Amino acid sequence: MSTKKSDSAIKVQVRITISNVTSDLNFESALGAEQIQSAVNAALKSGDALVLEDIRGRVMMVPADKIGFVEIGEQTDRRVGFGVQ
Repeated sequence: MSTKKSDSAIKVQVRITISNVTSDLNFESALGAEQIQSAVNAALKSGDALVLEDIRGRVMMVPADKIGFVEIGEQTDRRVGFGVQ
């Protein structure tokens, strides 16, 4: 029996800073980077809350006027050991 997760699953790391809040909102999303960028742009244009879901099904809602910045990055495998390039 294999316990390895499917390699075909897309995971994108998302980091959102919120005005007047000291900590960032960090989570992994199953959406692609383009879909997240479109959702952020739509929220900023309309003034509605940015609503995104993480890989565990939790919903993140951030008021559009409180978004500081959004960082979107592809998930990379962690490398362990010396001399790994």
